[in-house]
Amino acid sequence: MAESGKLNSVENSSSDAVPGRKEEILCQPCSRKDLQTTADVFCLECDEFQCSECSKAHRVYTFMKNHKLVNATEAKLKPSSFDMKGIDNCEQHSELLKFFCEDENQLCCSTCAIVDHRKCQSVVDVPKIAGKSRSAGSQLKRKLEEVKSKAGMIVKHTDSSKEQLSKDIKTIFVEIKRMRGDMNKMFDDLEEFVTRETDVFKAEVTNKLAKKRSSGEKHVADVTKSLEIVDTALENGTPSQQFIVEEKLKKQANEFYRDVENDCQNLQIATVSFKFDKTLKLPPLPISVYVPGKLTLEYTLPEAKKSVAHVDPIVKLTKITSIDLKQTGDDVKEPLYTGLDFLPDGRLVAVDNKNNNCLIYNEKLKKVGSYQLSYYPQDVVAVSEDEVAITSSYEYKIDFLRVSKSNEITLYRTCKVKTKYASICMKDERHFVVGTIDDTRPVRIVSLSGEEKDFSIKFQNMKYPIGASACSYIRNTEKMILTDRYEHTVYIYDVATNTSVIVKDDQIKEPRGVTVGPSDCIMVCSDGTNSIVQICHTGRILSTFKLDMDYPGRVCVPKGRSILAVTNSCVGERMLQLFRPTG
Repeated sequence: MAESGKLNSVENSSSDAVPGRKEEILCQPCSRKDLQTTADVFCLECDEFQCSECSKAHRVYTFMKNHKLVNATEAKLKPSSFDMKGIDNCEQHSELLKFFCEDENQLCCSTCAIVDHRKCQSVVDVPKIAGKSRSAGSQLKRKLEEVKSKAGMIVKHTDSSKEQLSKDIKTIFVEIKRMRGDMNKMFDDLEEFVTRETDVFKAEVTNKLAKKRSSGEKHVADVTKSLEIVDTALENGTPSQQFIVEEKLKKQANEFYRDVENDCQNLQIATVSFKFDKTLKLPPLPISVYVPGKLTLEYTLPEAKKSVAHVDPIVKLTKITSIDLKQTGDDVKEPLYTGLDFLPDGRLVAVDNKNNNCLIYNEKLKKVGSYQLSYYPQDVVAVSEDEVAITSSYEYKIDFLRVSKSNEITLYRTCKVKTKYASICMKDERHFVVGTIDDTRPVRIVSLSGEEKDFSIKFQNMKYPIGASACSYIRNTEKMILTDRYEHTVYIYDVATNTSVIVKDDQIKEPRGVTVGPSDCIMVCSDGTNSIVQICHTGRILSTFKLDMDYPGRVCVPKGRSILAVTNSCVGERMLQLFRPTG
């Protein structure tokens, strides 16, 4: 290679000769360390210029002692190859690649030739074969240039694609902005339309409410006046005067009651709602065409609020049928039903704690189906038309069973839980209210998927063993009921207000099972008085019904059906009975 080739191999050397300036050759090892040092020698073996300091390595290391060093200025006049930068070194042995194996088409160093290619037939020196393949360089160059061209095309394509993507995205946002304007106009028109309609409706409702309020205020004033007369007569009047007052005001009181009750029954609640259509019609269209929903303005009488003056009817029970629970050939022990509930179609589901059974009864208390469990069941609740959930006395789980129309029962899934549960009822369509066993949280909430959480209620410091407590829940008023058998107490917790009512009475002895009865009253099994006690949700005892069975333990009433089931735990005289509640 010419002298310029040698100079080009030195990165820090100038390729342009400047008259009057002496050309300087720099030490290549120093240049790699960003040092500007003048080269003194050139190593023919290392193929690089070195300063005096860097060249001392040739006297230090034995493998470099035979390297030939020449003056740096003399090396400039000799042809030299370009810096291979390690390409000509063997990756395995770090030696120069001096040979080429034609059999395996592979470059190799001296060690490779001896160790790996000693059995090959044609291993030749690189200079020898290099002279035979002059065209290889041009072929390689053409291939590399082709690769470079295609890679460049890829770069241009990606740049073009990126630019087009940005344009497409910008176009979308322009369209969104246009659509937003149309939508805003539509909702501005909708707001004007709803405002106009609701203003008219509100004025009508306000007028009716004012009349109703005036009537109510008049009733309050009239009744207050009559009460004052009655109180005065009772305190200061003679028996004759009291009698006259009672007779005179009795008719008036009946008229007051009739008028007020009539007003209560006809109290209307004005509701306004707006249900959006699933598909919106975009403007420009008349408002009558593209209102995105249906505006409803109406009066309703909610089921739970038809009458402001709530009347708690006293429930009477009429027996429908009764059966004795006897040990049969399939039973290991005398049956003990610790859980009862009705399916929506009227079939009764029971769990037998002593014989590990789930049983189905028809409306005549004829057993029509059964399923053998592998554990001691504690309570059962109907989840849907064909599904029940069962708690276990000693296992951390809730089992879900399918009950077919033909009374076939199958276990289809189990939810693992972290707490042992006894009594169970539905809180809503997705959650249970469950009574715990030996836990400081006597009642908890469990979802259908097994997620557990606590009520935001401050309970008394109490833990209940099996059979010492039961719970129920009134959905309409968000009240949770808890019985305490050994304290002879029924607790009524208002979940919404976090308040409670404690019910203790001589009519309640060892309360056990509890359920929600007609008109959301509370029906409690009083084990110690052999009766069912009816309690209103405010804690007032409404009635007591004496049963012809000893130690009633479990009771249930289906939602929306006039029937009640009760069973007991009397040894040798266990029964299951159905009643029709009337009020």
